[in-house]
Amino acid sequence: MIGTRAMLFEAPGAFTMAQQRRIWALIEEAGSRNDVQELIPGVTNLMLVFSAPPENPERITNWLLKAWETLPERHIEGRLFEIGVRYGGALGEDLGRVAEHAGLTPDEVIAIHHANDYTVCAIGSAPGFGYLHGLDPRIATPRKSVPSLNMLAGTVTIGGMQAGISALTGPNGWNSIGFTEISLFDPAREPPALFAIGDRIRFHPESIEL
Repeated sequence: MIGTRAMLFEAPGAFTMAQQRRIWALIEEAGSRNDVQELIPGVTNLMLVFSAPPENPERITNWLLKAWETLPERHIEGRLFEIGVRYGGALGEDLGRVAEHAGLTPDEVIAIHHANDYTVCAIGSAPGFGYLHGLDPRIATPRKSVPSLNMLAGTVTIGGMQAGISALTGPNGWNSIGFTEISLFDPAREPPALFAIGDRIRFHPESIEL
């Protein structure tokens, strides 16, 4: 339980698309409950917010566990976004750090980064920020121990085993490898967030500055 009205379900195992699709199945199943007010999906987790404190949390826990064990994966056919990236330069200043950690050249890191398609697994952390699955393990790089204090919105990043695009300007501990002009969140837009769960992203180089 999180407080009196929320319950957090954490999936076991690694961050894989199979596990995330089972979380998506739980979203659909839990959304049919009359006592659920809001559902907040994350990376291999799901928070259920109830309209009132549940009288029997153990019963809900058992229901969730049974649903997790029996529901098939839910596939969401999202949109495809083709996103151009200006790799390296002042706005991708951590490209060299990623290359050094991976034992590769910056050119090789760039080629690997845009070779895969990525899937938006969840939206959160900052308005419009998409948690992406699909980063090649060869370029996975730990987050920085000292964050950048003013990373711009639109910075293309790597944080551990995840790729991302910063949604807001501000402190950020992920590794910047490039920049894109797209806006992930606009309160005047409907919906305000550009990405949704299940969308796919394909990066391509607009320019490279090493």
